[in-house]
Amino acid sequence: MALVAKMKGYNIILVIPDKMSQEKINHLRALGAEIIITRSDVGKGHPEYYQDLAKKLAKERNAYFINQFENPSNPLAHETTTGPEIWEQMQHNVDAIVVGVGSSGTITGLSRFFNTVSKKTEIILADPKGSVLADYVNNGNLSNFVGSWIVEGIGEDFIPPIADLSFTKKAFTITDKESVSTVSELLQKEGILAGSSTGTLLCAALKYCKEQKTEKRVITFACDSGNKYLSKMYNNFWLLDNGLYERKKYSDIRDIISRRFEDGDTIILNHNDTLNTAFSRMKLYDISQLPVFDGEKLVGIVDETDILIALSSSNSAMNNEINSIMASNLVTVKSGASISTLIEILKSGLVVIVEDYNNKFCGIITKIDLINYLRNEKR
Repeated sequence: MALVAKMKGYNIILVIPDKMSQEKINHLRALGAEIIITRSDVGKGHPEYYQDLAKKLAKERNAYFINQFENPSNPLAHETTTGPEIWEQMQHNVDAIVVGVGSSGTITGLSRFFNTVSKKTEIILADPKGSVLADYVNNGNLSNFVGSWIVEGIGEDFIPPIADLSFTKKAFTITDKESVSTVSELLQKEGILAGSSTGTLLCAALKYCKEQKTEKRVITFACDSGNKYLSKMYNNFWLLDNGLYERKKYSDIRDIISRRFEDGDTIILNHNDTLNTAFSRMKLYDISQLPVFDGEKLVGIVDETDILIALSSSNSAMNNEINSIMASNLVTVKSGASISTLIEILKSGLVVIVEDYNNKFCGIITKIDLINYLRNEKR
């Protein structure tokens, strides 16, 4: 849509929930779209709900509101183009199509087309856990409870006005963990770097196939490229923060460390590195503090406040060595320490430096690390 607007010389405003990946947003901005990011934790009727906000902006700016959720051209495009393309490529023999629902244009258009040309073709819904659509398709229930999910572009908290789910045979509910695992397997086995919703669709398609007693010709979609999800679905640290990445468990506070030293994930400095090097690494890895080493020995820690204070004292401070500003009076805890001990240290404004019982550095724990850990433990 942004590309079409650019080529035709239209100004376009896109209202996007804050769960969307930064790569996707950057891509749209590069195409000239004005991006307005709004909340993903509010429902229909709230002024910051993305559809309500888009409608309000269209009125205020005297703009045309495309509104893909109510635009009849949306399913019509799939009925007249996507459906016939699939029909021809599959040599007029399709047993099932597994589809996700965002605006519902795809599932509605395909349902109408295949109901006309091939009544044997089953339309199957792949729905993220937390969405209300699967229960509606399978049981006729429209729940008032809406969960949350990380998969982008599919799953809804309402039935879109253009949706026609009357031809949908069955729905599969897919967890975020299943989606991540499936899209990763797709890359490992087939060399296809696909987006997050592809994992949901493919997982549902595989579940459907495993239920069948005879061979079936089943299709689903690789919805978009994984290049737009490198900071999320293909970022182990992001997956870890969201409880979706499996790694070795110790059943002690080492499980809270986001970037473990033993895994080679801890970003470190040498004691004679400059402040400029420290700042560059903080920016690159989006972290606020770095442990400082002299050889294999931990000798200090530096955070962004240390750099700010040094820079405010001297314009040339960025060329100074880290050992001139690092904190060297370190407070460490053993890996068997309690969470209450961590909380007390973090409340004092320090980060937690963790050692094992052989006095080997394990990593550091920040407030965000502990919040992520506790949040995931309560899920």
